Amino acid sequence: MADDPSGTYRLLRQAAQGDPERLGALLEQHRPRLRRMVALRLDPRLHGRIDPSDVIQEAYLEASARLAEYLRQPTMPFFLWLRFLAGQKLVTLHRHHLGRQMRDAGREVSLYRGRLPEASSAALAAQLLGHEARPSEAAVRAELKVRLQETLNRMDPLDREILALRHFEQLTLAETAQVLGLTESGACRRHLRALKRLKEILSGLPGGLGDWLP
Repeated sequence: MADDPSGTYRLLRQAAQGDPERLGALLEQHRPRLRRMVALRLDPRLHGRIDPSDVIQEAYLEASARLAEYLRQPTMPFFLWLRFLAGQKLVTLHRHHLGRQMRDAGREVSLYRGRLPEASSAALAAQLLGHEARPSEAAVRAELKVRLQETLNRMDPLDREILALRHFEQLTLAETAQVLGLTESGACRRHLRALKRLKEILSGLPGGLGDWLP
């Protein structure tokens, strides 16, 4: 944390010394990015039952309670720590609400920083297709989504994960490398490989998918 160009670590120290408003302002800066992560990884069966904002709020409460602990040994950037806490809250909620109905253990990705709900092929397919289709296109879009989801299922889970991190969560290359426990050069090579594989997938679908991408 010696290299702290944004001043985050200094502000966190001040917050820990009795300035909760400063901590609140720092937390709010990261809400949009955390919301993208939670929305992407929330099990579809829990849509309507769990609001991503509630998951983030629980993570913020834990961050406030554990701030001194984090500052004693900040092993990762502050945003990645918040992301880790939100991810753990999401895992707990999945297990509580779904129990035996949870998908198999492979639906949680075991990464360098611990387990996290997987960015599933269904969620990635929905993100890739993006915008709402016109009624006349709905049937075609539904078929494309199924085909895309089936093909994404055949990708290496780490390739799917790196695409989720870089393109949907919008993590930087450095953040992605740290989350996955890779060097930046290793993460870059893996990302390029995953993009190449995704391009092959899209071009192999009947009619292609270019017109459907947001």
